[in-house]
Amino acid sequence: MVFPSIEFAVFFPLVLAVSWLLMPRPALHKSFLLLVSYVFYAAANPKFCLLLGGVTLGNQLFATLIDRSDSQRHRKGLVGVAVALNLMTLGVFKYYGFFSQDVNDLLDSVNLGLPIPLMTIALPVGLSFFTFQAISYTVDVYRGLCARAKTIDVAVYLSFFPHLVAGPIVRGREFLPQLASPRDPAQVPIGTAIFLIGLGLVKKVVIADFLARHVVDPTFAVPEAYGAPDMWLAIYSYAAQIYCDFSGYTDIAIGLALLMGYVFPRNFHSPYRASSFRDFWRRWHMTLSRYLRDFLYIPLGGNRGGRWKTARNLMITMLLGGLWHGAAWGFVLWGFLHGLYLGAERILRGRVKAPPTWASWLIVLNLVVLAWIPFRAPDLSVASSFFERLFHPGPLTLLTPGVAISLLLVFGLQLIPERPVELLRARFESLNPAVLGLGLATCVAVVGATVPGQAVPPFIYFQF
Repeated sequence: MVFPSIEFAVFFPLVLAVSWLLMPRPALHKSFLLLVSYVFYAAANPKFCLLLGGVTLGNQLFATLIDRSDSQRHRKGLVGVAVALNLMTLGVFKYYGFFSQDVNDLLDSVNLGLPIPLMTIALPVGLSFFTFQAISYTVDVYRGLCARAKTIDVAVYLSFFPHLVAGPIVRGREFLPQLASPRDPAQVPIGTAIFLIGLGLVKKVVIADFLARHVVDPTFAVPEAYGAPDMWLAIYSYAAQIYCDFSGYTDIAIGLALLMGYVFPRNFHSPYRASSFRDFWRRWHMTLSRYLRDFLYIPLGGNRGGRWKTARNLMITMLLGGLWHGAAWGFVLWGFLHGLYLGAERILRGRVKAPPTWASWLIVLNLVVLAWIPFRAPDLSVASSFFERLFHPGPLTLLTPGVAISLLLVFGLQLIPERPVELLRARFESLNPAVLGLGLATCVAVVGATVPGQAVPPFIYFQF
């Protein structure tokens, strides 16, 4: 069930109305949230609910055993098994076919002829997100950063529909305490929620899908048909598309959660204004960045041990971060490039005179944009062709006023000073709820008018 859809437009108002009625009664409220979240997930495939339930009960079992154990050695062993089982689940559903096919191709190339059986396994929507959240809950219980919660609270936490299929990645210690006390409809920040939902719809439907239809999809489908000007336009368009698509989703998710009485962490903060790669990852998919930092980079040694070991740890972290996005070598290459960027930046810091801020921004922006090519390309062959066409003469055929305005909005708004934007946003959010509701209805109507005959495409991060 996609947020910008007729089905969700019917589903959510009914859920919100009943949710507000049940807020003063926490037991019924949590049971209702659990029920509607599973209904929401079952819309994709009812069988996926069994996996979600299994992940929930399995992690709660290990969290309980860890919490009750007095032996540090025993606790460490339990958390290791829990993490391994979660990763095994992720591996079977997401990576089995990818690695099996690669091993089979390797065996065929040396005439061994010992193929690994290939099975077609459907990838459950949002598997990477709720698996990572489950790991964070169990590990945080082990570390003493999160108290073991009631089973129904854990079930609501992992299945809560606003963030179930594409994040943001919410830590248990951020969400579970909110379930400990009744929500109050009078305390819901309606203005902020409506603003975020409207902004997310505009980002997704008006900008991201428009750029995909008119520039990105045609060029990545047949890169050989376009010259350098169109190819450069395409990679900047994809940078804008993926930002608007994913940040638009999280804006809507955060807004929906606010209307339900729950607060999610911020996930994007003007990433294309970053003047260093470190700063970029503090602004892009912030919940994944801190997850990789806390559960991978720091355990590997972080920045302890000198520049080269730090660069190694950054490379490992980004390679696995790339692989997390999907079972494809393009994601691995994207992770490698960002690991290379971060590692080189770390090694050179203090040894080479830093360029002016504007030059650093240009370098970071262009290298980040170039790294999106293997991320978006269906395979490395297409990515290679795309890189080659970046230097092939040709006309600029895809630039239209709509494309130019979209790119100017996406990149330009991230570069202007933040304070005026925040003041304008605060003024908007303080408007009367009735006015805001009318504004959202108008926004939905305008957005709907921009949608072509076919349905709104799924969010990009649904596949991860």
